[in-house]
Amino acid sequence: MTDSLGTRVARLIAGGAHALVDRMEDVAPVAVLEQAAREVDQLTDEVRAELGTVTANRHLAQQQHLNLNREHEQLHASIEAALAAGKDDLARTAIARQIDIEAQLPVLEASLTERLTKEKELTGYVDALLSKRREMDTAIRDFEASRHQAAAPSLEGATSPVAQRLQDAQAAFDRTHQRHTGLDAMGRQASVEQTAKLRELGKLVRDNKINERLAALKANRS
Repeated sequence: MTDSLGTRVARLIAGGAHALVDRMEDVAPVAVLEQAAREVDQLTDEVRAELGTVTANRHLAQQQHLNLNREHEQLHASIEAALAAGKDDLARTAIARQIDIEAQLPVLEASLTERLTKEKELTGYVDALLSKRREMDTAIRDFEASRHQAAAPSLEGATSPVAQRLQDAQAAFDRTHQRHTGLDAMGRQASVEQTAKLRELGKLVRDNKINERLAALKANRS
């Protein structure tokens, strides 16, 4: 992963989600929501793309390592057969190839170790970005709830300015959301329900990790 991409991930993760809410006080909430979501999603896609490249290269290196080890073993059998037949020249050729393979194996093993480390690093970045997105979603929901609660007492008349502004804002949000996602209000509700289920699943996985780590710590103290 390039330094610039790593720096961008670190900068985004370091920013608090509530700073986004503070910005939303002074500008259009929908615009800020879309901009922040695009930044997180775009960065997540970039990291995942690089993770895919690193993983593919690791698989290739593993396959090459396996092939060279297999060839080295086969050459050993060939050398034994050549010596048994008194073919020293053939045995010498096979031994030379074995020596070449032995020179390549440590380089491949170092490359594999490096790629495994990079895979772990990139996977951690993806997890951190997904966690950041959940944090942002929570902050945005809290912000919208507070806005609705603050506006509720003023919505007694259907023609009040506050009511009209709220309706206009909702209509703008619906248009923007449908333009970018292709989902109308009903489709968005289905998407929200699906997201809620995925969030619940993610929470279950995270709770399991917490419980496993707690059990391990207790075991180490015993």
